[in-house]
Amino acid sequence: MFDSLAKFYHDQSGGTAIEYALIAGLVSILIVTSVTTMGSIVSTTFTKIGIGFAR
Repeated sequence: MFDSLAKFYHDQSGGTAIEYALIAGLVSILIVTSVTTMGSIVSTTFTKIGIGFAR
């Protein structure tokens, strides 16, 4: 019994998948945040340009 518990404790085959999932999650959060920020900046810029042409 102790041998099977020790084998389970030292098994690291699932750790890599979890690490990749965490990295993918962080990258997706960064992408969504940057796209949202850039969209807001671009929208503001186009609004300023539109107001400038309306005068």
